[in-house]
Amino acid sequence: MKMPNEIPISCVCSISSTMENIVVTGIQGLPLIKAGDNLAQMISDRVAIGEGDILSIASTIYSKAHGYTKPLSEIAPTPRAERLGKLNGEDPRFVQAVLDASDDILMEHPFILSELSFGHIGVRAGVDQSNIDDGMVIFLPPDPMGAASEFRDEIRTITGKNVGVIITDTCGRSFRRGQTGHAIGWSGFTAIRDFRGDTDLFGHELKITEEAVVDEIAGFANFIMGESNNGVPAVLFRNCPTWTGHDNIYFTREEDITRRLLKEACTR
Repeated sequence: MKMPNEIPISCVCSISSTMENIVVTGIQGLPLIKAGDNLAQMISDRVAIGEGDILSIASTIYSKAHGYTKPLSEIAPTPRAERLGKLNGEDPRFVQAVLDASDDILMEHPFILSELSFGHIGVRAGVDQSNIDDGMVIFLPPDPMGAASEFRDEIRTITGKNVGVIITDTCGRSFRRGQTGHAIGWSGFTAIRDFRGDTDLFGHELKITEEAVVDEIAGFANFIMGESNNGVPAVLFRNCPTWTGHDNIYFTREEDITRRLLKEACTR
């Protein structure tokens, strides 16, 4: 079934509890992206961007445009990559690409779970072989926050509009089947909408509620983008309300119980 280009949705999502009419538009007509392409210009040419809009773009197209790709033929696997390739049934060259992109390895089997230098934890360090030519791998941007900020500046230069930007990656989730879009970089707003100190409908003070708004937007953007051959790698959100909070979306190592247990199991 073909995804409609524009999907109007009504939802109660404003801090003031008013009804907002959010419009979500999948940006169609982008060609296959190659190194050197001006993504900001290509997107601006295909959709009218307004003040306060939020642009969500797939990390794959950002990485391809900025050359964060590599042929497998240029990768020489180390003994560790050979061992893990045999253990997990994967090409040792691909495994080496994963190891090269990883800041730390939390789990080796049945798949490699990696921590990246910018704090993100993901399967195989987000290294991907889909939506690219055979024999190539795509890496996540090494500085997604900087990438989102730079892309936001480029959009402002082209359109004169101040927008928010999210760079997404598709990730699995502990304890649940299926993948969703997650934000790995963002600019123009905080990642977390902090409700602590607010009250609920019964007057109870909220003490722990921190809403990961960037991941919620990234997840819906991923729904529009699709995971196979939709050809919609960028999504525009209009009329989203503003929020306040902070950017501490990643647990610290001291806070992250799951990370600590996985790391302990891996080193036994």
